[in-house]
Order: sequence, then structure tokens, then C-alpha cells
Amino acid sequence: MAIYSIKDLEELSGIKAHTIRIWEKRYGIIIPDRTTTNIRLYSDEDLKKILNISILNRHGLKISSLAKLSQGELREKVIHISQETTDAEIQTENLTIAMLDLDERKFDKILSNSIIKLGFEETITRVMHPFFEKIGLLWQTGSINPAQEHFVSNLFRQKLLVAIDGQELADKDYSQTFILFLHEHELHELGLLFYSYILRKNGFRVIYLGQSVPDSNLERIIQIKPAKYFLTSFTKGITEKDLKEYLEKLSDTFPEQVILYAGSQSEKSDDKLRDNLVKIKSQKHFHEFIGNIRQE
Repeated sequence: MAIYSIKDLEELSGIKAHTIRIWEKRYGIIIPDRTTTNIRLYSDEDLKKILNISILNRHGLKISSLAKLSQGELREKVIHISQETTDAEIQTENLTIAMLDLDERKFDKILSNSIIKLGFEETITRVMHPFFEKIGLLWQTGSINPAQEHFVSNLFRQKLLVAIDGQELADKDYSQTFILFLHEHELHELGLLFYSYILRKNGFRVIYLGQSVPDSNLERIIQIKPAKYFLTSFTKGITEKDLKEYLEKLSDTFPEQVILYAGSQSEKSDDKLRDNLVKIKSQKHFHEFIGNIRQE
């Protein structure tokens, strides 16, 4: 069972620690364990209860009424609200609860409903991106184990693969080709898969190489299948120095190609290292970039 501090609950639920303390004292919504030095400690069940209460409270239900409800009653009310709204924050918090419970059916249902209501790309941007940011917080607090992270990543990966498979392959002679890959020590490919989906949806050819691709393989690939664009992503920790050296090496090795790079770690680089290096700052920026290509 995971153990959370009151600061963890504040970051994961959006409810201020001061408010949580008041709710505990006035309404007894949670009774945390305490250390010998009187520091509050919270369980998975406490976190799930706070997440449900935060959803319901934001939708106008008074905390005095919510404090009287059982965990099951809180969950039922959240499910009811979730079915009637497109509130992305609710879906994100529900996905967090499904992950904590390793509840595949609930996770799939929430994600599928969101895709129906918002569309695939909006679900990724408004629901899944904040959700994986929360997972990052849970990693920092040591509150989830690798099994939980792999559980949700693999479920989401399946959705991405189905969406990609549903796109028609580009058959136009003028369609530009993108080679998508991750460097040798990078395994986190969800972002790269999403870019693959966007490219295919917009009629581009994609050669998807995936995780842990040695530089020598890229040189062979470009000989077999000439392409103007590379796209890579950096999610795992990498130092600013190593990132700069790696990007500059790519730039030197492939001076005729445009090398796009994205991911949370890309913020460590300058916006303009070399003329053929392009940092993708957002999904909107990526759409603008490929939109300009289509107009050429």
C-alpha cells in the first residue's frame, strides 16, 4: 500500500493542504495515520476519497453533505457526473483512481467515453497529457510501482496503435516521409506514437523505428529509404550537455535532413542549436509545422 504526505494529496487533487486539514477536523472525511512526530500519512483509499470529493465539490456539492457518504456512494456520484460532462479534469482524476486499482475495465471505459465526446486528439491533449503528468508526480513521491505505470502505459499504447492502424497509408507521390525513432537509451514511446498518428492522419508517410535506435541504424535506413524529416523525443532524464551533444551529432550526420525533437526533456535545449534542428514546443506548433509542409 502506498503512503502519501498531505503535500502529495494537495498536488494530486488540487485541494490545498490547509483545506484538507480543515475538512479532517470539521467533518472527519479522512482520519490519517500519524508518525511518532505527528506527521500525517495517507493511504491509497484516502487519496481516492479525496479525488472523488474534489470532483463532486467542484460541481457544487457541499462538503458537509459529501462527508456523510461512503466511498461507494461517492464513487457512484462521480460516475454519474462523468457520464454527463466532458470535464477533462474529472476524466483525469478517474483515470488516476482506475490506475491505483489496476482496473482495466474502468480505465478503458473512461478513455473510450472521452474519445467519443472529445475526439481522439483532444482526449490526448486535455485528458491523457495531464494524466501522465500526475503519474510523474506519483513517481516522484514513490507512490506507484512499475507495475501500475506499465499497466496504464500499455493500455494507452493499445489505443494509440488502434488509432494509427485506422489511418490510411499515404499513397500520394508528393507525400513527405518522416522517420520516427528514439535514441539508444530512450524507451518511452507514447509521445512518439501520438506524433505518428498525427502525421498519418495528415497524409504523410511514416517509417516508425520505435525505441532504442542506434545511430548507425539511422544511417542505413536513410540509404534504403530517403526521407527529408526525422522526428525524435526525449522523455527519460538526460542532461543538458548530453542532449546538446546528441542533437548536434545528429545534425552533423544528417545535414540534408530536418530533425524535429520533442518531449519533456527537450526544454533543456536552446530553441535554435543548428539550422536543421527544430524543437517542437507543443501539439499546436507541430500542426503548424506540418501544415506549412503541406502548402509547399
